[in-house]
Amino acid sequence: MRRAASIIAAYLILLLTALLPAQKTAAPTPTLPPPQRVETGMAKAATPQPIPPNEVRALWVVRHTMSSPQAVKEMVTRAKVNGFTDLIVQVRGRGDAYYNSRVEPRADELAGQPTEFDPLALTLDEAHRIGIRVHAWINIYVVADIEKLPQTNAHLIYQHPEWLMIPREIAKELFPVDPKSPDYLNRLIEFTRNNRTELEGLYTSPAHPEVKESLIKIWLDIAERYEVDGLHFDYVRYPNTNFDYSRSALEHFRSEVEKNLNEEQRAELARQSDLDPMAYAANFPDLFADFQRRQVTDLVERVYKGVKAVKPHAIVSAAVFANTEDAARSKFQDWRQWMRLGWLDVACPMSYTPDTEAFRRQINNAVKLASGKQIWAGIGGYKQTAESSIEKIKAARELGAQGFALFSYDSSVKASPEFNPQSDYLERLREAWLPSMPRLLSQ
Repeated sequence: MRRAASIIAAYLILLLTALLPAQKTAAPTPTLPPPQRVETGMAKAATPQPIPPNEVRALWVVRHTMSSPQAVKEMVTRAKVNGFTDLIVQVRGRGDAYYNSRVEPRADELAGQPTEFDPLALTLDEAHRIGIRVHAWINIYVVADIEKLPQTNAHLIYQHPEWLMIPREIAKELFPVDPKSPDYLNRLIEFTRNNRTELEGLYTSPAHPEVKESLIKIWLDIAERYEVDGLHFDYVRYPNTNFDYSRSALEHFRSEVEKNLNEEQRAELARQSDLDPMAYAANFPDLFADFQRRQVTDLVERVYKGVKAVKPHAIVSAAVFANTEDAARSKFQDWRQWMRLGWLDVACPMSYTPDTEAFRRQINNAVKLASGKQIWAGIGGYKQTAESSIEKIKAARELGAQGFALFSYDSSVKASPEFNPQSDYLERLREAWLPSMPRLLSQ
């Protein structure tokens, strides 16, 4: 047993030495929990595809893994042992904080942890010690899960219900209602629950000036106080074209349109608006869609410039819908323009399809539209086998992507009868570039 353990340790030391970036100093070898078994000898995988220089191999880490020190430390170790270079860790999930925020309340999920436990700070300490980069993943407009509402009264949905997006179907009903009235929030919650197959939860309005200011404060709070290597947008979009018909959005759009109307037109639209607060949006649908897109783009621009003023070398990235036309039309997420104007350093198209040919088409299109910026191909590991994900990695390399991001670490270490029966997803991916190493299976 001692001899076997020594052999395993030697292999791990060689692996970590090879993977540690040249600019980092040597660090103690991380250790995993005792393996269930060791597969000795050569793996069955074919000769590996050469790894492109400076390739980014990233893991999206969902906030639930950030809820305990043990989980954080094990996550960082697994990432290193299996050859990943970057961690994109979710520190704002639903209008809450998995770090010591000066803006938003501590996440409910951290209630059982000591107050000194700072998930982001611990991740940075552990990852930087062994040469892994860390990106703070910030969910933008989605702020509450509908099945489990925030417990603290300090949460923004209770403090600022007027910040929330409103769907077209109940906009006329809610327009005259005071947002501070319980009826306002309860009606929105009821609508969202009745449409849970289409909606992830409650969203804040991109058109509300205070929403923009709050989000910018969140980004700068992290950029100023944490040594992150990057910051990452997610849910930087509308849920669909039925949103946002909140009072704030409608009134701001009306104010913009009225500037270009004559007196007679303004009078007629004012009369219509007395009967239907959505009259301006209904009369100018294309202008309203452009207005929606500009609200998101304005935030991205302001955040990018703000972060670069504080941390010029921090990478600003975004998880985006892979179909650029659909993203801009249906989600008002015009990430092609963000890249063209230089307001993103990296786009991560969420090409989660198990179909490799469809994946190739989406990533090829993204690479062509990158405007000199980087593309990290988003791979949906949670819905396909490791072998299928390996096909996607190879395709992304062939197409000229600068890296890939796997969604998600959390699903990769949990057993799944269909896609991950032995909880060894990361080990199997590693075989794509280091097949001669023994594979350690998690407990």
